[in-house]
Amino acid sequence: MTENDIALVKDYLLNLQDSICAALETQEPKARFVEDAWRREEGGGGRTRVLADGEVIEQGGVNFSHVFGFSLPPSATAKRPDLANRQYEAMGVSLVIHPRNPYVPTSHANVRFFIAKKDGEPTIWWFGGGFDLTPFYPFREDVEHWHRTARDACQPFGAEQYARYKKWCDEYFFLKHRGETRGVGGLFFDDLNEPDFATAFGFMQSVGNHYIPAYLPIVQKRKNTAHGERERNFQLYRRGRYVEFNLVYDRGTLFGLQSGGRTESILMSMPPVAHWRYNWPAEPGSPEAELYDTYLKPQDWLNP
Repeated sequence: MTENDIALVKDYLLNLQDSICAALETQEPKARFVEDAWRREEGGGGRTRVLADGEVIEQGGVNFSHVFGFSLPPSATAKRPDLANRQYEAMGVSLVIHPRNPYVPTSHANVRFFIAKKDGEPTIWWFGGGFDLTPFYPFREDVEHWHRTARDACQPFGAEQYARYKKWCDEYFFLKHRGETRGVGGLFFDDLNEPDFATAFGFMQSVGNHYIPAYLPIVQKRKNTAHGERERNFQLYRRGRYVEFNLVYDRGTLFGLQSGGRTESILMSMPPVAHWRYNWPAEPGSPEAELYDTYLKPQDWLNP
């Protein structure tokens, strides 16, 4: 890995942020992403882009960051003690889209690159990322499309990769205190540095490049679906689960806050409105119950 390699990763991530924002804006008659460039005192900075109050996207953010630090926070070293007391460099694109229509799922994607250095020792580097889908009123065909696209992203790198990273996603986006997944999953990978830099970088790019083909057709198909107060209330209730996961379990959120990151950019992932209801049960046989009974259970979506 060379300085030129690092520059190539940064260029890719900046272009990815541009292309994702442009694609999402095609769904909005008027609303556009507003950019907020920022600098970090310890080193680095980023550009946060947020689209709010759109006709399709109630609130969404697509962030790029490139930061430096003198010591990785506990969220990064808890399972990797070899990273302790190392200077680090981290860059990535992270996004969360909260649509207005309850029939359009929330989506999340992230691709990132880390470097950890220590005098007298070899540099440690790795890629991570993935994307996942959180529907409120799911359609089987949409879930299958999402997972087919995830499989397509992995296919050039080995037939076994999709199953491996799909399983990791199901396990990662799981609310232990609720006993349910956050949504219907997708891909999740971390600590990827094999077999070499070019291949690992290529895989990260493939995941990043497949997010829009996975998500945009679902948005286009469902954004005008008729809905009422019932569906809206359930959407807001389920958004509460999204908040719970991000604040309790999400490693990216914890890393950002523990490393002194920019709070507004980190918490951009939160929905603009969410509700909590005490001990709320879904009516048996209802569309809301179907989400719990069928879709919030890890399964093989491509070979039912």
